[in-house]
This record gives sequence, structure tokens and C-alpha cells, in this order.
Amino acid sequence: MIGKIAGALFGFLLVRHFLGALAGLWIGHLFDKALQRMNDKGNVEEWLISNDAKQSIFFYTTFSVMGHVAKASGRVTPEHIKTANDFMDQMRLNEQQVAEAKDAFREGKLLGFPLKKKIKQFKNHFGNRRDLCQFFLEIQIQTAYSDSILEADEYNLLINIAKQLGFNKRNLTQLIAMWEAEMRFQNYKQQQQEKYKQYDRKSSSSQEAKAPSLLDAYAVIGVSDRDSVRDIKRAYKRLMSQNHPDKLVAKGLPPEMMEVAKQKTQDIQSAYEIIKKARDF
Repeated sequence: MIGKIAGALFGFLLVRHFLGALAGLWIGHLFDKALQRMNDKGNVEEWLISNDAKQSIFFYTTFSVMGHVAKASGRVTPEHIKTANDFMDQMRLNEQQVAEAKDAFREGKLLGFPLKKKIKQFKNHFGNRRDLCQFFLEIQIQTAYSDSILEADEYNLLINIAKQLGFNKRNLTQLIAMWEAEMRFQNYKQQQQEKYKQYDRKSSSSQEAKAPSLLDAYAVIGVSDRDSVRDIKRAYKRLMSQNHPDKLVAKGLPPEMMEVAKQKTQDIQSAYEIIKKARDF
């Protein structure tokens, strides 16, 4: 507005005619637009470095890439949809957030989804936070395992995502092994909880999951039975610190994902207790 007024006044004084004022008004309008673009650019840059922006990018990228991983094997199965919905429930999303998550998931399923561009944007904001990148990658692994089977196309896609985030094939293999063990922990925990809900015990007992083994516990912590007690304790403390919900949120994890982080720390704690009991320390 300032540019329009100044331009009109200057144009009128220069040629002493209303046409000069109109010309000045137009030049002032262009000046205002340029100024607005500069201001908007500043606001965008300020927003991009804010924690709100980081959390929004983490949230949307997570669900869009989940959709892409779900479609990797050719079609999105009911198990994939259930995993996404369960994830939303676990995050306790409100109606608007659920709609945004579903939009992102649908975008990821589209042909020509720009995965490389999306991961690059994600890495620009979280590339220096390996714990958050790993948290993101673990969610994609969980999506690929929706039907308890990791197909070749899904695995190749996970390798692609992992490499872009700075993880090598060995890192991915270990994360997959950790998730497989954690999945058994969660399945067992879920069935134990269902036992307390008064329903047909006979039907449940025939499908009862085995209790997590000591090998599963080692896998969740990311160690083996050959590691020393000192190394096991160190790995446990590192994992607990790395997955601490409050720390992750402070680094850019959406607050809604705190429940997911809490679940992981509970699984780590359970695994550690099994190892402590077996190794007597």
C-alpha cells in the first residue's frame, strides 16, 4: 500500500497529470508485491527452521512414505491399512490430524511419488539427528512388515530409504532383526492383555503366542549372547537415551508420536529385564 501511494504521488508531481499518477500507482503496486514476496520469504524461512515446521515435515513425510512402502509390493493390503490406522490410534490423533495422515498416505501410494525428493527434504531437517532418522526408518520397516512378510520389493525400497538417510545395508539388517524381535514382544504382550478381557479362553489358547525368547531379548537390545555384561548395559543405556520420548520431541519428533517412542522404550526395558535375569546381573 505504501508503494502505491508513494508511486501515485510521485507520478502526478512528475508529469502533473492523472496518467502520471496511474503509472506511478502501477509502479508502486509492483514495488508492494516485491516487498511482500521478500517478507513472505522471510516468514517462510523463519517457519522452516521452527520446531513446528520440523514436526509437520516429520509427520507428513512419515505417513506419505508409509503409503509408498505399502504400495511397494504392488498393492496396499488390508494389513497395511490396519497398521496405518493402528499407528494413528496409538498417536491419538484428532480428526483433522487423521485426515492429514490419510492424505499423506494416499499421496505416497500415487504413481510417480517423488520419494527421493521427500527423503531429501526430510534429511535436510533431520540429517544431523541420526536417532530421529532411525526412528523414521523403523516406522517404515514396521509398515513393510504389516503382513509379517518382508517381500523383495519392500526390502529393496527400505535399502533405498536407508541409504538416503545415511544407513548402510548392515545397519538396515540389524534394525530389521531388532524389529522382528520387538514384534514378537508386542504380539505376546497383546495376547497377555487380551487374557484379562473375559472372552473365550479356548480360542485364544490354541493361538497363544510363545513368550519372547532370550535371543529375542538380545535382538531388541541389538546385542548377542557373546557380548559382555558391560557391553549389554552400554547398549541398553544408549537405546533408552536414543528413544527417550521427551528428547525426541525436543529434536523435532511430533508430540503425537511420543506414544510410539514410549512403546519402544517399554519393549527395550522388557528385553533388558529378560537378559538381566538370564545373565544374573
